[in-house]
Amino acid sequence: MGRIMKISRYKPSVFQGKLNFSPVAQLSFTAEHSLERAALRGICALLIVLACAYLYFVTASVLHVMARREALAKVDAIQGSIGALEQNYFALSQSITPQEGALLGLAPVSDTSYVYRQSNTIGAATIASNEI
Repeated sequence: MGRIMKISRYKPSVFQGKLNFSPVAQLSFTAEHSLERAALRGICALLIVLACAYLYFVTASVLHVMARREALAKVDAIQGSIGALEQNYFALSQSITPQEGALLGLAPVSDTSYVYRQSNTIGAATIASNEI
């Protein structure tokens, strides 16, 4: 049989590390680090702040969507009333004649100059298909 060599004869390699688990050591898993509690409190506070911020932003987005839908409903109601008023105006304007204007003290306008300002602005409220 061959000789059995004892492990105690062999020295560890230079590349092998060593973990010292004694509480006296500087880096130990058994002893608490001095900043460990402060770090834990900081992380817990940060998680609470992030959770509150998340709830705030979700609530704000839901409220903004609700307010937008309410504003669009009001815009539709106002546009409907404007349409009815325009229809009423055109119906009434067809019945006015130049003779009735003279009775009210109105005179014909002479030397009329018109000003035209080109504009691309169109005011319209539309709703997107995906609001959020």
